[in-house]
Amino acid sequence: MDSLVQWFTQNLSPYISEHAVIFIISLLPILELRGGLLAASLLKVPYLQALPICVIGNLLPIPFILLFIKQIFKWMKKAKVFRPMIEWLENKAMKRSDNIQKGEFWGLVAFVGIPLPGTGAWTGALIASLLGIDVKKSSKAILLGVVIASVIMSLVSYVFVGKMVS
Repeated sequence: MDSLVQWFTQNLSPYISEHAVIFIISLLPILELRGGLLAASLLKVPYLQALPICVIGNLLPIPFILLFIKQIFKWMKKAKVFRPMIEWLENKAMKRSDNIQKGEFWGLVAFVGIPLPGTGAWTGALIASLLGIDVKKSSKAILLGVVIASVIMSLVSYVFVGKMVS
């Protein structure tokens, strides 16, 4: 992930503001809030400016995923060219769904909140949608998970990595 964050940071920052860079990184699957906060610390964006930008960037796609991803996947599966990719995404997401199925709300909070590779708001929303978890319940769990992840990643990005970069 670090190399992706560095690539985006180096290739976007000459053309757009640091704030726009961290917003875009936070929007992206895989990188999400973790990548946005890491990029913010590398770009020396003040923490109190970076945090809301990263949280909003990370949360912006979530309602669309929760509400529309099943219909989009269904439509895309009709095209033979997309079917293998969609089935791969569904299978990958469902392999990670055990803890979410067991604990539903708190399982989803933990899945989104513990910043490990393959977890986060995007994957959590995809799993919640595929499992048919209520949109309001999913939204609240994902929001709480993002808050937890932001605390953890703030410490990692600004306390630990920030000290190494300075």
